[in-house]
Amino acid sequence: MSRRDFMGLVGLLGAGALTTPAFGAPGSRRSAPIRGICFDLFTIFDPRSVARAADAVAPKRGFELWNAWKIRQFEYAWLRASAGKYIDFEAVTGAALSYAARELKVTLSLDQHRQLVDSYSELEPWPDARDALGAWKKAGLKLAPLANYSPKMLSRLLERSQLDGLFDVSISTDRARTYKPDPRAYALGPSLLGVPREQLAFAAFGGWDAAGSKWFGLPTFWVNRLGVTAEELVTPDATGSDFSALAGWVAALGRSEARK
Repeated sequence: MSRRDFMGLVGLLGAGALTTPAFGAPGSRRSAPIRGICFDLFTIFDPRSVARAADAVAPKRGFELWNAWKIRQFEYAWLRASAGKYIDFEAVTGAALSYAARELKVTLSLDQHRQLVDSYSELEPWPDARDALGAWKKAGLKLAPLANYSPKMLSRLLERSQLDGLFDVSISTDRARTYKPDPRAYALGPSLLGVPREQLAFAAFGGWDAAGSKWFGLPTFWVNRLGVTAEELVTPDATGSDFSALAGWVAALGRSEARK
């Protein structure tokens, strides 16, 4: 990213782009400039609307239902990946919801079950997402979501939000028949974008995803939008609360390289 591109990005995203991430100075552990970014979907989309959808069918118990559901959702995905028993994420999501409803003794009709599963494809972007993605694209970075979502879920979500045109490719881990944090899932990013892993940043929403990306060898930024506790796994290269902080880190890596 050139200095001109960097200054334009900072102007678009605001002064927050210059904030030093919490884990070390930007670029202190990486020297290669970033040529592309892969994103966990929840760094772009706010997942909390799923809890509201759950509350609509189970009044006053929506958050409880969503919490039990999402825990089982990830557990089922990880267990299937480790056991080599892959099914796509939409099927995993439906199975996890059935379990959570049964555990909490919440009765769901078939239509309500379908409505809740579909709510994962009806998320709204975070307020800074559209402008930031547009700025990175204008700056010449290659961009892609790298998601556990099934291809159908991913396509519906991006088309509904009208963000699909901002990405070079949409990457579902279904291509590798596995889920993050399996290394084969992260390997899809460099392969499909044609960017070496040391120049392809990964923006993680969850601490576990930041760990998986870092273990694979991608420059990793944890977009900790909800201010959750850091995992006792591995420290990402940097962290911040929004895309302004991510933009500052990406731009700082470019400046560091330009000074050499």
